[in-house]
Amino acid sequence: MNIFVCVKQVPDTETKVTPNSDKSFIETSSIKWIMNPYDEFAVEQALLVKQANPAANVTVVRVGSVKDTEALRTAMAMGADDAILVEANDNLDSYSIAKALKGAIDKSGKKADLILTGKQAIDDDCLQVPQILAQMLNMPSVAVVVGFELNGTTVKAKREVEGGALEVYEMSTPCLVAANKGLNTPRYASLPGIMKAKKKPLAQYSLADVGVSDADRRVKYSNFQLPPEKPAGKKFDAADAANQAAVVAQVVGLLRTEAKII
Repeated sequence: MNIFVCVKQVPDTETKVTPNSDKSFIETSSIKWIMNPYDEFAVEQALLVKQANPAANVTVVRVGSVKDTEALRTAMAMGADDAILVEANDNLDSYSIAKALKGAIDKSGKKADLILTGKQAIDDDCLQVPQILAQMLNMPSVAVVVGFELNGTTVKAKREVEGGALEVYEMSTPCLVAANKGLNTPRYASLPGIMKAKKKPLAQYSLADVGVSDADRRVKYSNFQLPPEKPAGKKFDAADAANQAAVVAQVVGLLRTEAKII
C-alpha cells in the first residue's frame, strides 16, 4: 500500500511577517518555517495506517523553496519512509501546486492508494489544493475530516459541517482525505527518529521535471500590504459616582456611532 502525504511549509505563527521590496510576496529571508499544523494530522494518520499495515510505504511530498526542508525532515523523523521535494517559489497558486504534487506522485513510479493532506494551509487559507489534486487524479475525496477508518479498500470518513453536525462518507481506495484538527494527536519526533530521518531518501525535482510551467499559473499576487494599525483605545474615568451616568451614556454613544456594534 502506497500512502502519499502532501505537506506545506508555512511561517511560524509567532513570526513577524512583512512584504518584500516589490510587494509581490512576503520577505522570507528571516522567517522561521514549520510544517503546516493541519498537515501534521495528515502525517499522523498515515503513520497510524502504516502501523496497522506494516508493508505500507509513506511518502511525504512538498512543493516549495529548497532553502529549508524542515517540514519533510520532521515528517520522516515522525516515521515517514521517504520524501519528495519539488523545488519552486513559495508563492505559487493553488492550481500550480496541485499540478506539481500530481507530477511528483506520478514521477515516483508508485501507484497512490491513499493520499492525505491537511484541510488548508494557515498562511493563505485557500482550501483549494486537496480538491484540485483529487480532481486531477480522478479520485474521490473528502475534506475537513475528523474521523477515519480503513477497512480493506474502503475508507469511512467523518466530516464536520456547520452547526456541529457530522457527515459520514464511504469511499473506495484510491482516494484523498483532507484532515482537520481533532482527527488524531500528532506524535513528537523521537531522537532516534530524527537521526534516522537524515539517512532517509529525499528526491528533488524541478517544476519542469513534474510538468509545471509559468503557463499553469491561474493566480498572480501583487501589492502585499500589512493591515492598518489599530487606532489607540479610549479611556474613561468613572471613579466619581457623580460622573458615572454621563460616562456610561458617552460609552454607549460611541459603541453605537463609531464602533457600530450596538
